[in-house]
This record gives sequence, structure tokens and C-alpha cells, in this order.
Amino acid sequence: MVHRITLIPGDGIGPEVTEGARRCIEATGVKIEWDLAIAGQDAKDKTGELLPQAVLDSIKKNKAAIKGPIITPIGEGFRSVNVAIRHALDLYACLRPAKSYPGVKSYYKDIDLVIVRENSEDLYAGIEFEQGKPETKEIISSIEKYTKKKIRPDSGISIKPISKFASERIVKFAFEYALRYNRKKVTAVHKANIMKFSDGLFLKSAREVAKRYEGKVAFEEMIVDNMCMQLVQKPHNFDLLVLPNVYGDILSDLCAGLVGGLGVAPGANIGEEMAVFEAVHGSAPKYKGKNKVNPTAMILSGVLMLRYIKEDKAADRLENAIREVLAEGKSVTYDLKPTRDDPSAVGTKEMADAIISHLT
Repeated sequence: MVHRITLIPGDGIGPEVTEGARRCIEATGVKIEWDLAIAGQDAKDKTGELLPQAVLDSIKKNKAAIKGPIITPIGEGFRSVNVAIRHALDLYACLRPAKSYPGVKSYYKDIDLVIVRENSEDLYAGIEFEQGKPETKEIISSIEKYTKKKIRPDSGISIKPISKFASERIVKFAFEYALRYNRKKVTAVHKANIMKFSDGLFLKSAREVAKRYEGKVAFEEMIVDNMCMQLVQKPHNFDLLVLPNVYGDILSDLCAGLVGGLGVAPGANIGEEMAVFEAVHGSAPKYKGKNKVNPTAMILSGVLMLRYIKEDKAADRLENAIREVLAEGKSVTYDLKPTRDDPSAVGTKEMADAIISHLT
């Protein structure tokens, strides 16, 4: 069977790590036809658009894509292209595993966590009102009228929508994932003690969905600040976490820190009919074209993609090859060496070559 997959190189280091992942995926023997599409700064330079409609059309047609990191300015400029893709295609589930691999420096061992993050709502829904604008003053006035609470007139406003529909959908996804991959416990993370009508609705929905899986998968709930402390103190007590959007973003980085950092953190954005796979890390433009950065996260995202298209044996072989290269510690990039100035460090391309050579 031939799979047709959309390939989005991305910005900065994106093309380098994406090329490494493409080569490793092909080396498994799975037959893939790549449909090249560009988004982000390169697309803007060539077409005038950050996210051309052709990119979305390609993903809709092929049902799966692998995407390099795309730059997102901080505090100004365009909004995240990554978020725009998720919203446009209703990729409501963000999947971010955090797993220990021998050879990767970390304070912890034998971590194997999965973060399932709701992707469509919460403060990342993009419903914001800029400080000083007439519509912002109107919103502030309405809030004061209905809540009797004073808001400073020079405030910017962000809205945090959380619905029953999206909450039930993401918790169901988490339980179904747990069943498929033999996960024993789902932990719903929230701040319902304070935000009773948003996080409270998420928690209520999680409890209702969990009843359907009684006797199959264990369920617990935890307040987000306590969850952060527990992950640092006792990470092995947890298995799969399901969270609203913002908490999921923050805690997935925390969990990546438990296993050695974003360099080994893969990700997937999954909807009912299609999925986009991407490394969690950013585009690191200062390293662009230097053949220096670690491709592991992107190649592990390829492993997730192979599982999604039901090429599980190939996925296992590729993950095992990555594990062997990391454990050997020989043909790895500078960040995976004992010291960052180790002269034996290899480049992005060479590490991908080593992984390919370990495929059996």
C-alpha cells in the first residue's frame, strides 16, 4: 500500500529536521508519496500568505501530514500558523508523549507519560480584545455590569471558552487512546476550585465520560498546580494526563523536561479524519542551515505518524533504531553529548544517517 502524506518543511531549522525525518521514515520501507506544501515565513515570502489554502487542501485530501516547526513572533506580528492549522482542520486532540530514552541526560529514569491536550478552546481560542480599543472598553463595561467587578480601563481582555462538547470529546479521546495502547490510568487536570464555570465544566464532563470506562481504565482528577508539584516529585505515579488547552501546553513542556528536553519531544494534532505530526520545539532560526540541531523529536513525530497510518511494525523498528543510537551516544548531536562542546558530536544529517543504519 502507498500512503500519500503532506510534507511541510517549516521555517528555520524546520527543513533540516523534516528532511531527516523523511529519510528515516522512507528507510523503514513503508511506501510513501510526499505532497510538498509550504507554510510560514517561506510561504509568505513566496505567496504573500502565511498559510496558503493549498496547504489545508493538501492535508484534507491526504488525511495526514508531517510538519516542521514554524516561527511564531512573541507579543506582536501574526498569530501562530500552528494554531491556525489546528483550528482550520478541527485537530482537537494534541498528543505529546514524554518518554525516557537511555543516553538522554535527565534527572529522572523510566518516565513514560502521555499528555492529551484539548486543542480548540480555552485562552488559545484567540478571542482577545486589545487595550484601549472601543470594543475593549465595551467588553469591560459589560463585564462590570453583569459581574459587579471592576476592571482597570487600560486592560487587554482574553476570553476563555470551555464547552461541554469539546471537553467530552477530548476526554473520550484520552480514554480510547488509553485502551488502544494499554494505558492504566487517566488523570484529568483542572483548576475547577477557582474557575468553577469553565474548568468546572471540563471536570464535570471528564467525570461523566470516565463513568463509561469504569473497570477498564482507572480515573483520577488533580488541580493543575498540585499536578506540577506531583510531576516533579513523583512522575512515576502518572500515566496519561488529559487537560484543557493552556494547561496542556505548559505541562507538556514540563514533562519534556523530565525526559531531557524538547529535543526528544514529539507531537501530534489529531482530528476525526486527519492528523498533523510535528516536533514540540520551535524553529530556532539562529541555527538555520548549520546542520547542527537534534532531529530526534521530529523523527519520533514520524514514529507517531507511522502508527497513525497503521504501520505499527515500521514505527516500532524506527523507534528502536532511535533508542539504539541515543543509547550508544556516538553519532548524536552536540546537545546529546556529555558536554555541549564535545568534538565528537555529529550534525543533523549524520544523526539521521546513524538511525537509518540501525533499522533492521
